[in-house]
Order: sequence, then structure tokens, then C-alpha cells
Amino acid sequence: MVNTPIKTTKSQEIFAAAQNLMPGGVSSPVRAFKSVGGQPIVFDRVKDAYIWDVDGNQYIDYVGTWGPAICGHAHPEVTAALREALEKGTSFGAPSVLENVLAEMVIDAVPSIEMVRFVNSGTEACMGVLRVMRAFTNRDKIIKFEGCYHGHADTFLVKAGSGVATLGLPDSPGVPKSATSSTLTAPYNDLEAVKALFEENKDEIAGVILEPVVGNAGFIAPDAGFLEGLRELTHEYGALLVFDEVMTGFRIAYGGAQEKFGITPDLTTLGKVIGGGLPVGAYGGRRDIMSLVAPAGPVYQAGTLSGNPLAMTAGIKTLELLQKPGAYEYLDRITKKLADGLLQVAKETGHAVCGGQISAMFGLFFTSGPVHNYEDAKKSDTAKFGRFHRGMLERGIYLAPSQFEAGFTSLAHTDEDIDQTIAAARDVLSNL
Repeated sequence: MVNTPIKTTKSQEIFAAAQNLMPGGVSSPVRAFKSVGGQPIVFDRVKDAYIWDVDGNQYIDYVGTWGPAICGHAHPEVTAALREALEKGTSFGAPSVLENVLAEMVIDAVPSIEMVRFVNSGTEACMGVLRVMRAFTNRDKIIKFEGCYHGHADTFLVKAGSGVATLGLPDSPGVPKSATSSTLTAPYNDLEAVKALFEENKDEIAGVILEPVVGNAGFIAPDAGFLEGLRELTHEYGALLVFDEVMTGFRIAYGGAQEKFGITPDLTTLGKVIGGGLPVGAYGGRRDIMSLVAPAGPVYQAGTLSGNPLAMTAGIKTLELLQKPGAYEYLDRITKKLADGLLQVAKETGHAVCGGQISAMFGLFFTSGPVHNYEDAKKSDTAKFGRFHRGMLERGIYLAPSQFEAGFTSLAHTDEDIDQTIAAARDVLSNL
């Protein structure tokens, strides 16, 4: 295919101005393209599986606003529902029937959830779930996994993934030692390490929290028996098991990773898809645990915009669309075609690359692998990934601007999009 360099003059001008207005010129770190080189493109609009930047360039999008756009950007049924909701107001700060509707849909879909609390982001959801798990067990310590990201709350910024991994930052300055002294870490997919932590901290660990499929250190799937082993260990030591399904919820299956793998945690965090592109998060689980949350119980958590009518409307319509027959079969087929195609092209062009997919979530590492955890992921050739990312961008393919982020497909992606992406990858990898 012919590579005609894209012109991004307006993007460069806007980003240059932004750096005087916002730290690093962005509202969230990974957007700054620090780990892939060059300057970010500035979006103008999105539709279906595509992005247009302010210079008029079009791209096939595999970020999908980091996961929520599972039905495609600006789906007509979602936007129509939002227009109708807008006429009734953007925020109530009071109960609405829309909360009941989405809550019932979430409870019906997610095996672990008997009661749910809506919040405004995945970070808020993880903060809320942490507080209630500690209150329920009357224990303070938690176990998280290296490279797993659960939002930017102080307690979780220990060996975190996502932007922390992308920028190569240590535990963030400004986080006091007291905030992380009760956070224990283990390598993902290492049951023996988890068991050792339980033995060393008997009757002190409230629970284990993890991304059941890692998306914030790149795409890393659980080894056979890992999730089952965590379920057994938490039962054995009287601790709670928490699945952070902010990414995987309603993406790798309608009922999330817990449906996909048949493992039911005690508590779950959600986000992304259940907001249909609007800011939302949620946490939920067993009724006896969630009954501790105020005002039913003493564990305080609140938010003016929680359960706001626009986010509830977009979430309801998105979940309705995902219930249509064949939705997940389609997502799995096109994502497998993409991941397999990229791996085959890498092999044919002589590059050490590994990766894979589960339903509508995928990832590639520029290392021979296999990748079982964050330490394995860090062996990737990030400089080569940066050149690959820039080359794909030049050919109209928008990938996550970090080796340590998963990619996402949507119902709006077509076979033609996948074919174009694989052809672009062949062109780029042949010249790296």
C-alpha cells in the first residue's frame, strides 16, 4: 500500500497551545504519546469505527475511547436516546427510574452482583469497593497484582499499570507511605506468591483485587487455573475476591470475565461499557456486603453526579444493543481475525511478537514471549512498538499509544477494516 505522510499541522498547533494550559497538554497522561514518540493527533469527531482529526485525516480506531465504544462511536440509537434524555435535563442529583432500569440489567447480567452502586468513574468504583471490603472483613490489607491498574487512588498506586507503566514512573510522588503500607503485591498468574502473602499476613488481608484479564499492562490472559486458585485461596483465608471488570465487563462476555471463565467473585467493579461513552462506574456484589454501603449501612460513599440520567440512558441503550443475537459471536470473530492476522504478519516479516485476544479485547507485545505477567511484558521492545505505532498512524490506523495498553474492537468494525489494518501492519513491519 502507498504511504502518504499525513499532515497534522492543526493538531500540532493545538497541542502546543495545550501544553501551556494543562500539565503535559492533556487531561490524562497516556494521551500525550510520550512512550511512542511524536505528537498526539487532536480529535475532531468520531463515528462508528472511525476517527477524524482536526486536519481532516480519517483513522480506523482500535482504542474506542479506551473501551466504552463497543457498539461503535455515536451509535444512532444511543445518540437518539440521549437527545430525548437531554430534553429532560442533564443532572438530577436525585433518584430516577433510569437507575432502577440499568441496575436491574447489571444485576441480571453479572453473576456476582446482587446489589449495585453507581458512581462516575472506574477510579471511584475501586475506591468504593476497597472501603466496603475492608469494612466487611474488619481487615486493612489487600493484595493487588503488579501491572494491574485500579484507578489513581493512593492505595492502588503500587506497581500499577496503565499510564504509570507507560511513562515508566515509580510509585507516584505525593502518595504517603501510610496510604500504601497495607497494599501487598504479587505477580499476576502466580498463585504461590499469593499464598505466601496470605501465610505471612494471617487474618490481616481483606481481599484480593485484580483485572481478571489484564488490560493495563498490555493484554494478558489468566493462566489455566489461576482465577480458580484465587477463588479457593480467598475462601480458605476468609478474604474477599474482587474482579475489577472496568475493562472486561460486558466486553469479553455479556456477564464479563466471571461469566466467561465461570468464576464468581464476591465483589465487582464496572465502568466503560455501562456508560455507553459517558462517564460512569459501578461497584456491586453480594447483598450482605453491599448492605453495608450508606445509607443502608455505615460505609460512606456519595456523589452528586452518580446515576445521572444521561449516563444511565446511554448505558441502558448500549446494553440493549449488546443483547441482540450474534453480537458477541461477531465481536469474537473479527477480533480473532485481527489478532491472528497481525501475529502472522509479524512472523512473516521476521519480528518477535506475541499476543492474542478474548472476544473484543486484544493485544500485541514486541517480545517473543510468552507474557504471563508484567515482568514478562516489560521485556518488550518499546522503541520498536513506538515506531510501529507511528507507522500505523501514518497509514490511518489508530492504536493505543502505549505498549502497555490493550486494544478494543466494536460491532462497527468491518472485515474491510480488519483487512486494511493487517495490510497496513504488513507494510509497516516490512520496513521496521
